Amino acid sequence: MMKNKILLIIGHEYRTRVMKLSFLLLTLLTPILFIGVSILPALIMTSEIEEDTKTIVVIDKSGMYESAFTSDENYTFYFINGDLQQLHAEHPQVDGFIYITGDLRDSLQSVSYYSEKQPNAEMLYRMSRQLSDYVNRQRIESYNIPHLKEIISQSQQRISIHTVKWEKDGSEHMTSADMTELFGLVSAMLIFLFIFMYGAQVMQGVAQEKSSRIMEVMIASVRPFELMMGKIIGIALVGLTQFLLWVMIGAIGLSIAMPFVMPDVAEMSSETIAQITSSQNISFIQELLMSLMGINFAKIIILFILYFIGGYLLYASMFAAIGSAVDNETDAQQFTLPISIPILISMYVAMHVMRSPDSALAFWCSMIPFTSPVVMLVRLPFDVVWWEIVLSLVILYLSFVGTTWLSGKIYRTGVLMYGKKPSWKEIWKWVKY
Repeated sequence: MMKNKILLIIGHEYRTRVMKLSFLLLTLLTPILFIGVSILPALIMTSEIEEDTKTIVVIDKSGMYESAFTSDENYTFYFINGDLQQLHAEHPQVDGFIYITGDLRDSLQSVSYYSEKQPNAEMLYRMSRQLSDYVNRQRIESYNIPHLKEIISQSQQRISIHTVKWEKDGSEHMTSADMTELFGLVSAMLIFLFIFMYGAQVMQGVAQEKSSRIMEVMIASVRPFELMMGKIIGIALVGLTQFLLWVMIGAIGLSIAMPFVMPDVAEMSSETIAQITSSQNISFIQELLMSLMGINFAKIIILFILYFIGGYLLYASMFAAIGSAVDNETDAQQFTLPISIPILISMYVAMHVMRSPDSALAFWCSMIPFTSPVVMLVRLPFDVVWWEIVLSLVILYLSFVGTTWLSGKIYRTGVLMYGKKPSWKEIWKWVKY
């Protein structure tokens, strides 16, 4: 009987939320927005920005750097000898003045830029770069060593190391440390957002129903614990549905795009991969897709779901208890902070874990149930041993059982309490009833 009532509540919560227009729009638009947010900064950085040509006057007291600056479509340089203050008064239309007082090989502080407006970083970098290159050429020429410039240029070539991972069956997959870190961080952030977003929905739903007195009618038919579990599981299924739809949309988009950017990439042999990785003409898109091939998406998705369910249930039970203890969402803020601190800490730990996935801090935070859903997701792409994953999941789900028992006691009493803002001391008394 209790099982049937919980199933009815789960079904009601699931249907009412999935059928909302906001759910459908969020599910369809989020992947598009995510792609847009990822690509837009790159497009903006690479796009040509139309801007007025800036006029810069160079006052070189040393007489050594007349050839240091080259004018282009954005910057025009004029070399004028004279007093800085006088030239400023005579040429108010000039955007700025570069003032060189001595030999920059002896003193790097012998150059300054004067202007009425604060220059941007890109402008200063361009001028500094031109001047630095000129001074470096002067230094090289002063050594009077034949072909020294070419020797230095050849000695400063950058080596790019491609990483190839051996699987247990002997197969090879190209990988990328940057892509692995990024994939782990994105997975952890999704867990973080899902737990907060859907956990907050549980708290808001309980608080709203309590404030509208609907709870009194529902309690007449079901027990408080049944109501709490039905809401928690129902909203969890909504989150899983949304996540799986995002995975499907992403898989369809990737399958459509892959033949255009890298045909037959999935059928490449290890010899072909070796030839491509040894080539200097491998594109960024090709390297990206080949790196993604080295990630075990099936394992990541399954464990993502398990950690999402465990982490969500752990936090949602506490959020439900908070919602039942207060009369409105405003009062809930003072109680959400202690619950939020552990998962916020886990995001900071995740940054360290990306650099050292096998450290003691990474291990223990993968075992602590309040941080493990986020931290373990960062570690998974780095091939965590199975016993650590299993132990982490067991601790997480056992902790959920314990917090649910405690939260159920708070829920049972708080759900029918009205007109009084409870304190932590009073909530502790409810737990001991």
